[in-house]
Amino acid sequence: MKIIDSIRTNAAGMADIRRDIHAHPELCFQELRTADLVAQKLTEWGIPIHRGLGQTGVVGIVKSGTSSRAIGLRADMDALPMQELNTFAHASTQPGKMHACGHDGHTAMLLAAAQYLSAHRDFDGTVYLIFQPAEEGGGGAREMIKDGLFERFPMDAVFGMHNWPGADVGQFSVSPGAVMASSNEFKITLQGKGGHGAMPHNALDPVPVACQLVQAFQTIISRNIKPIDAGVISVTMIHAGEATNVIPNNCELQGTVRTFSLEVLDLIEQRMRTIAEHTCAAFDMSCSFEFKRNYPPTINSAAEAEFARQVMASIVGADQVTAQEPTMGAEDFSFMLQTKPGCYAFIANGDGAHRDMGHGGGPCMLHNASYDFNDELIPLGATYWVRLAQAWLKTTV
Repeated sequence: MKIIDSIRTNAAGMADIRRDIHAHPELCFQELRTADLVAQKLTEWGIPIHRGLGQTGVVGIVKSGTSSRAIGLRADMDALPMQELNTFAHASTQPGKMHACGHDGHTAMLLAAAQYLSAHRDFDGTVYLIFQPAEEGGGGAREMIKDGLFERFPMDAVFGMHNWPGADVGQFSVSPGAVMASSNEFKITLQGKGGHGAMPHNALDPVPVACQLVQAFQTIISRNIKPIDAGVISVTMIHAGEATNVIPNNCELQGTVRTFSLEVLDLIEQRMRTIAEHTCAAFDMSCSFEFKRNYPPTINSAAEAEFARQVMASIVGADQVTAQEPTMGAEDFSFMLQTKPGCYAFIANGDGAHRDMGHGGGPCMLHNASYDFNDELIPLGATYWVRLAQAWLKTTV
């Protein structure tokens, strides 16, 4: 691996920053301490900053030369509302809050790149360093865009990166097209008529109708969507009844829908609504149908994905840059990619062997209470950010 020497030299200090952030996790739109730390470091390195986009977002600006070309590099800062099982020295000090997705590491990698870019400025153009809040359900990317991110900081393309446990450190993954799914949720309330469990003929029982809906929704995937398209409908909550001998008045279904395209999402929503309303009507019942679209699919533009792949290959070798296997997980970087060309890539986080003594008994997987970011990634990820910016700001249009 061709790690930049000065980044490697400073890696231990960046790991200390990462572990400090890990020990002090903050949930979406509450990243005050983290934003303060980021702003302090950028200012210390002579980088002008802007704060307040998306409430707690921070944007750093590194300029060099005279070109109007610009690139955006994004890292997320927020943690998850879950209890950490690790007991090592940098474990969370905040009950019920944990950096279980590696956003602490993402922030550290971009900070390490910022330090180098500010010190050397060996490019022609502008690098915008985007430290984003509230990726975990808050839509911080959307909120930064609403607050004028791309108008105030005009950039030609924007790039993001996420650590990916399971693959060996030293590998990257990148592909054009859809690499992460849309995230959506639904809530369906069936309105029946309660009664005695021993006299169902006097009631309108919503429970068997709800069971039919759960099964019928799966026919949307198997019979309405093209077999080459992907979609997931998961009913994850069913709430009804309070006593064993009482037929309830209503039954509530909730769950999630995931797709790689908005066209498939449109179809699923329409079919779910039709099936729910007509099935209920067939049993003399009614229902309310709510469908909430959270994050759109994350779709990499082809040219930017190929550009990123070439930069990665120059650092770790072409054989260590693999194609991304699309995941049904979601990512609000998708909002940025709806507005600007760009690419969202994965950097391998290893199998968990890096964790200090005192880690929890579970695997080192994302959103797991035993997870910890691998500090070996900081110099590698920072080198990628630097080389990407340098290469992008050498190209001509």
